This record gives sequence, structure tokens and C-alpha cells, in this order.
Amino acid sequence: MMWKAKVRRSNYYSRLDRFLRRNLQRIPLSAVYKFIRKGKVYVNGKRVRENSFRLEKGDVVEIRYVDLERFERRKENNLEPQEIPLNILYEDDRIMILNKPAGVALHPGKNIHVATLIEGLMYYGNERGFEPHLVHRLDLNTSGALMVAKDKDTARILTELFKKRLVKKEYLSLVRGATKPSGVIDIPLDGQEAVTSYEVIHRGNEVSYVRVTIETGRKHQIRRHFSMIKHHVVGDNKYGEKSFNRIFAKRYGLKRQFLHCTKLGFVHPLTGKKLTVEAPLSEDLRMVLTKLKIGR
Repeated sequence: MMWKAKVRRSNYYSRLDRFLRRNLQRIPLSAVYKFIRKGKVYVNGKRVRENSFRLEKGDVVEIRYVDLERFERRKENNLEPQEIPLNILYEDDRIMILNKPAGVALHPGKNIHVATLIEGLMYYGNERGFEPHLVHRLDLNTSGALMVAKDKDTARILTELFKKRLVKKEYLSLVRGATKPSGVIDIPLDGQEAVTSYEVIHRGNEVSYVRVTIETGRKHQIRRHFSMIKHHVVGDNKYGEKSFNRIFAKRYGLKRQFLHCTKLGFVHPLTGKKLTVEAPLSEDLRMVLTKLKIGR
């Protein structure tokens, strides 16, 4: 029985104990130190008993004669790391921003029988020595930019940025009917303040293509707000009109709600630099715009 990992730039930690801790996140820290103390850990074929042993990139770290499954923590919430494609738009030591596809759930739940985004991120993090944390959300059938923290401290900081409305979130949406050229929807949702602003990119009699920004992040905020002003998000069967959506889908091939988070803008909490990350519109939505002869 043997576990082996090569020290690479993506998973590098200089101390042996930190390297093992980050690369064996389902093993209790007390067990990691026990492996070292008992002489079960080898670096480049030589036994190492020092927690602070210094590693170099290219070193090969092994744990020999140990059944790691015996030490693994029980799985929580049925989460299981699984390899899935990740469209990474930005990544540094603390933050990742992905272009999330529609149809991929963030977490396991009722009627979710395929790998979820958090499970894919767990697999990616295990390979590179970090623990992913989601700091905001996108609905199952909404695509676009999604921010992920690589450790708990960064997650707390980023969550606070969202709460203080210091992250600019911009969406692209197709809504029913001819809207006003621009507007602000500030109808409270669930007894809480909710503010949605929009401007029209293209206005037609049947649908309008709009750029949307939200100052608050209430559940289904954009979909609910546009429904309230009688311009529901096209393809949204929960708050919209199913008969209209069904006819539109047959004509233009839209198989889900037309809602995409196209941009996240914020000041990086660690570097202090302004950062704007854009998520290209997904292929299915681009095809709809092409059929409508709407420029992007």
C-alpha cells in the first residue's frame, strides 16, 4: 500500500507537513503527523521524520505501508470529488473564476444525479492542494462567471465583498416584449431590498436584448423582477409564460432561460488591484441571437 505525489508548481508547499496536509485533505491532520513520526513518509526514496522538512519542486513524496482509507474522514453531504471539465477564466493562488455552463448544479440535491460543480472543483483542488469554497451562486440553468475561493479565509473576505455590494455583477438576458430603453426595478423581494438595473442593447416587438446589473443578490432576483414588470426572461418557465417560451423554443432553438453572467468586477482583496473578468456568451445563446439577427 503506497500513496505517491510529485511536488509541482501547482501543488507546492515548502514544508513537508503542509504539503501532505493540502494534498490529503480527507485525512485528519493528527494522522498526517503520525505518518511522519512513525517513519511512513519518504522523500525521493529516503525516510523523513521531520515535519518541517523542506521540499523542492520535482521531489517525489510517498507514504508507504499505510491503508489511507482507514484514516479518511466520513464523506459529508455525499460529496465525492469527480473530474469534470472546468472553463477557467481567471486563477491565482487564492481565487478562481469559472465560466459555468447551464445545466450544471453547484451542489448535490434532490433529482441531481450527475457530478456537480463543487465536486468537480474538489477534484481539481485535490490535485493542486487547495480546498474550494463557493462564495456566491448561479441558478442551475444560468451560465456565466462564477467566483470560487481557494481557502476559508479568502472565502470569508469575498463573501463580505458580495454582502457589501463591492462586486459588480453584469448579466446578459433576453426578455419578452419591447422594454423601455433603460430602467431600475427596485421592488422588494421576500421583504428585503432588491435593486436591478438594465439597459437595452437591442429592442424588438417580440423580445429585447438587455444588459443587467444587480446591486443585491436575492434568490432568482433578475427572473422575478423582470416578470414583475411583465417582461419575463425568455425561457424561464417558473416566472414566465410557458406557452410563449414553448413557441419561442421551437422557432429559435432555445432550451433554457436566456440568462448569462457576463462580467464580475471587483478590487482583489489581497493585491488591491481592480479586476474585471468577462465570461463569453455560451454557444447555445449565441445561436439564438444569430437566428434573431441580433449583434452581440
